[in-house]
Amino acid sequence: MATLLSNGQQSVMATTSNGQEQQQKQRQRQQDELEQQEQQQQVEIRKSSSPKPGAMPSLKLNRMGSVSPKDKRVYKIVLTGGPCGGKTTGQSRLCTFFENLGWKVFRVPETATVLLSGGVKFSDLTEKEAYKFQENLIRTMVQIENTYFELGNSSNRNCLIICDRGVMDASAYISKDKWEKMMAGNKWNPVEMRDNRYNQILHLVSAANGAEDFYSTEDHACRSEGVDLARELDYKSAAAWVGHPYFDVIDNSTNFETKMNRMIESVCQKLGIDIGDRLQATSRKLKYLVALLPPDSEFPPFQDFDVVHHYLQSAGPKVQARLRKRGQKNHWSYIHTQRRPNVHGQARIEVKTQLTHRDYMNLLAQRDDAHFTIYKKRRCFLINNQYFQLDIYKEPGHPRCKGLVLLETYSSLTGDALKNCMPKFLNIVKEVTGDPDYSMFNLSLKEDWSTTKKFCRSATHGKQDEQSPQPPKQYHPYDENSD
Repeated sequence: MATLLSNGQQSVMATTSNGQEQQQKQRQRQQDELEQQEQQQQVEIRKSSSPKPGAMPSLKLNRMGSVSPKDKRVYKIVLTGGPCGGKTTGQSRLCTFFENLGWKVFRVPETATVLLSGGVKFSDLTEKEAYKFQENLIRTMVQIENTYFELGNSSNRNCLIICDRGVMDASAYISKDKWEKMMAGNKWNPVEMRDNRYNQILHLVSAANGAEDFYSTEDHACRSEGVDLARELDYKSAAAWVGHPYFDVIDNSTNFETKMNRMIESVCQKLGIDIGDRLQATSRKLKYLVALLPPDSEFPPFQDFDVVHHYLQSAGPKVQARLRKRGQKNHWSYIHTQRRPNVHGQARIEVKTQLTHRDYMNLLAQRDDAHFTIYKKRRCFLINNQYFQLDIYKEPGHPRCKGLVLLETYSSLTGDALKNCMPKFLNIVKEVTGDPDYSMFNLSLKEDWSTTKKFCRSATHGKQDEQSPQPPKQYHPYDENSD
């Protein structure tokens, strides 16, 4: 039943209603002002935290170990090698190690094993069937890998993707002519399929090569190779990846446990992750001065690349930032490297980021005019289970670089063992590891070393700068990789 209100009651109700509306409007204005203040604060935070040229990206952790999208890493590696090299165990060890760091880890299965386990035998295939099988295997592998790559890109955590073999492994099981025909027929090129597709290649040398007593075929349903064949396949699978910019050979010069630690250490080094003494790091970079190059016929199978380096303006005197363009036949890969010296006794931080051509061109605007652009021909080859890069400096550049040839490798070997694995066909003048006179940073400086204050030294090299009466202001206490 309706209730009738007096005029006084109606007046009170109207006043109350107006008061409530005014209070509500006032609260809304206060809320709007708060939101505007918060938005302004966010703008100021973004301005203050926007990276300067050469600045290191910070790792901002959110809930459940996630990272902000702009800082997230997706790192794609290939485990390859001949039979019984430790790939299965290596996958497991890498998975455990990086999951303990809070990373998401995906393990891409070996496509060949999946297909061969269905009853396919190469010995039963005709030449035409074998060719088509390899072609379809690569297409299948690419699609499977792409599925995991997309999952990694969509993850809100840093992501490690481990591929059990990669695209180039197929070339070890087919003649060079047929491989080139297959590449041309599918419009594939090695720079895209080898260098740009994966961040790092880890070749785990077969036990048939250096640890024969441990070689076995019992635990693998698709493995039937004898020691000699396994050794041959190991060499072919390594040769298939020669030329990748980050190709590491993990040999059998140590026991198996140390071999696995060396593998993990290699990945951490490339990612710039400080592992302290947890893995007892043993591998180090070595650099040698070379004179009088022999003819090409003296070299084992090799890959040649054109390489261009630009140094960028950096955020501080102890920070380096540079761009690298590397390619063959007008197909290129692009890398941005940021490096900081060691701080409080910890290992140096180095972050390498793969770039698109557009990003590369944009970053070129930050070139440092104090440095020449460095042009090289880089020759990559494998010998004695050791991977080498030979940098042949080209013009234009500073006269100090004319005729300069430097050989680089990573190794845990020392003494006679190291000497025996070095290429005998090269005229190696001396070791220059850590010598600031052969640092690419110094070699690219436009100013004269005797007058410039930008010359940087390596803390690992005891050489004193006798040419400069005053110590340089810019100091980089680490040896520099030429990347």
